[in-house]
Amino acid sequence: MNSTYQIPAGTRIGHVHLKVADLSRALYFYCDLLGFTKTATYGEDAAFVSAGGYHHHIGLNTWQSKGAGPAPRFSTGLFHTAILFPTRKDLAIALKRLTDARYPLTGAADHGVSEAIYLDDPDKNGVELYWDRPQEEWPRNSDDSIKMYTRPLDLENLLREVE
Repeated sequence: MNSTYQIPAGTRIGHVHLKVADLSRALYFYCDLLGFTKTATYGEDAAFVSAGGYHHHIGLNTWQSKGAGPAPRFSTGLFHTAILFPTRKDLAIALKRLTDARYPLTGAADHGVSEAIYLDDPDKNGVELYWDRPQEEWPRNSDDSIKMYTRPLDLENLLREVE
């Protein structure tokens, strides 16, 4: 193997595809609560959702999981899907929608480079909703490497973005 190879800088994660137990329940969470748009369905067992007209950011299917319970929390697998919002206000709007719906959060954090809220979808798949601070505001170590941390996020301060 060539250890000097680096993946191109423009490479991105295109989408995540999740196994869910109940497609309509998952669509309610991702579309009605979080605001994604359903872009396609594959029969009654799969659907694709998107932000901004892309063909899909999240695939949802029940092909191997219809009616199943969630995966064990303490096992290998996906930790969470991270959904990046363009602005702090957009994250605040998402938080307000969740709060108004009384949807439970599992956490909230200031990571220095970003602010994030955490929750589980109806199938207990972890979801992170976050926004990135501008790169020039990212905390740095003395060697200029990024200094990320986990500190409490002031949710009341975040919600003031939508007042």
